Amino acid sequence: MELQTITYVVVGMSFALYLGIAFWARAGSTSEFYVAGGDVNPVVNGMATAADWMSAASFISMAGLIANMGYGGAVFLMGWTGGYVLLAMLLAPYLRKFGKFTVPEFIGDRFYSKTARTIAVVCLLVASITYIIGQMTGVGVAFSRFLGVTKEMGIYIGMGIVFAYAVFGGMKGITYTQVAQYCVLILAYTVPAVFISLNLTGNPFPQLGLGSNFAGGDVSLLAKLDQVVTDLGFAEYTTNSRGDMLNMFMYTVSLMIGTAGLPHVIVRFFTVRRVSDARKSAGWALVFIALLYTTAPAVGAMAKLNLHATVNTAVKSGGDLFAEESSIVYEQRPDWMKRWEVTGLLKFTDKNGDGRIQYYNDATKNEAVKAKADAAGWQGNELGVNADIIVLANPEIALLPNWVIALVAAGGLAAALSTAAGLLMAISSAVSHDLIKGVFNPEISEKSELLAGKVSMAVAVFVAGYLGLNPPGFAAGTVALAFGIAGSSLFPAILMGIFSKTMNSEGAIAGMVAGLTTTLVYVFAHKGILFIKGTEFVDFVGGNNGWFGIEPNAIGTIGAIVNFVVAYAVCKMTSPPPVEVQEMVESIRIPTGAGAATGH
Repeated sequence: MELQTITYVVVGMSFALYLGIAFWARAGSTSEFYVAGGDVNPVVNGMATAADWMSAASFISMAGLIANMGYGGAVFLMGWTGGYVLLAMLLAPYLRKFGKFTVPEFIGDRFYSKTARTIAVVCLLVASITYIIGQMTGVGVAFSRFLGVTKEMGIYIGMGIVFAYAVFGGMKGITYTQVAQYCVLILAYTVPAVFISLNLTGNPFPQLGLGSNFAGGDVSLLAKLDQVVTDLGFAEYTTNSRGDMLNMFMYTVSLMIGTAGLPHVIVRFFTVRRVSDARKSAGWALVFIALLYTTAPAVGAMAKLNLHATVNTAVKSGGDLFAEESSIVYEQRPDWMKRWEVTGLLKFTDKNGDGRIQYYNDATKNEAVKAKADAAGWQGNELGVNADIIVLANPEIALLPNWVIALVAAGGLAAALSTAAGLLMAISSAVSHDLIKGVFNPEISEKSELLAGKVSMAVAVFVAGYLGLNPPGFAAGTVALAFGIAGSSLFPAILMGIFSKTMNSEGAIAGMVAGLTTTLVYVFAHKGILFIKGTEFVDFVGGNNGWFGIEPNAIGTIGAIVNFVVAYAVCKMTSPPPVEVQEMVESIRIPTGAGAATGH
């Protein structure tokens, strides 16, 4: 069966499965719409949480980032997984014990203020809408490559699928659909990795294959990769190419606290019956997430080696990488390159007119590499490879069977759609439950609130689709930016709401506004949107790399610090929270009767 046909079959079957599950598990009450009835099994919830958490960024982009950055890409592994542990251990059980539907509802009740609740909704909407841009873009890329439609048509189809199972199914439908999507995406990620690990190292476990010898020889796979990339002028794969240690630390912390503050992940812990179930869900989710996250470094390394071996035939033979016969003739390029060129994510420019593809780092400071390139008549790198194609194109580069390629297409779409649905659910509940019911119309009936939730979801779907079709200028780093926004605004408020009895509403409100403003001003300033005295803001405060070399995507850490400082400063100057609120905070953290047996 041809690749296009089998891709249609596999992807179509996965879509039919999602829609069938959503129809079976459609929501009939506000409790089912917002928190799936609050009675989801911890194992099921753990799997759904993993699918909700592992977005297109995890499935499509992370291994590509690791492939491009090498050891420096560990910032994403440490930040995202560390942040999930932070959420699971520090926040989730207490939020579940509080027993509300949404994060803004917790903030509004804990800080006894509709204003606090409204500010939390604004922060949630900014973070979620920013995040969803990347998901819809990922849907468009996957559709355009594998189903032979335009990127725009791919986004329209994705909107229709999400609309069908999210609007009518609510959290209940989304939960069980995400279980199916997790099964699809984890198979799509690990099956090609097993094949490729066997081909390159003889070890069927990619996690172990990464440290095994290359092709049965005496050289390890990583050592071989280091040799190839450095000989072609790229940075050594196993050393940190991310630069300044402060920036890397800030970036990691920003991803961690952003993870712990993402509302669409937090709300998953409201769908179980007991606090102990929330803890079990977190444990199971970590197991399911680890299956992909421990595989990603191997996928990135092996894909990079296979890519170099495809373009430069001397990689496997150990010959002269700069010999004329080592670079492939463009007209004889493999079919996978032709297919990806159509998407624009792979580009060839024949700079020296020899009809061959030269792929190396023409900006290298290594004089020996420059000399070899000049001697070979190379006049610059001729191949542009977008990091987002690494995972999706990996089985094609490795010449795996068509059914594996089709499975990866279904997996990429499952990852993007599962997270998009979770984000849309968070947006919908923020509008219908927190704004309409919580602020503007507290007397609204359950039936009317459920209708408002579905209408809000439908509007959110169309807004997400529009932003995917017309991404704003800052969309290149949307995923990391979303984490920075959530980490600088929501995470400190949640943390202080749980662990500080003395934090009042004035402090929490001022902190959220200050944290969000700091992050957004810095990010937009770095893009040249905000100017001060005729100079870009980042140049004014710290040179071309930003304030003390901190990237915009890492500024969430600074925003969180500003949030904490402002919140405590304002709190000290205003009245303490009511006694009953302080008692409520105490009861959330320490169960009634704790210590009774010992008298402590």
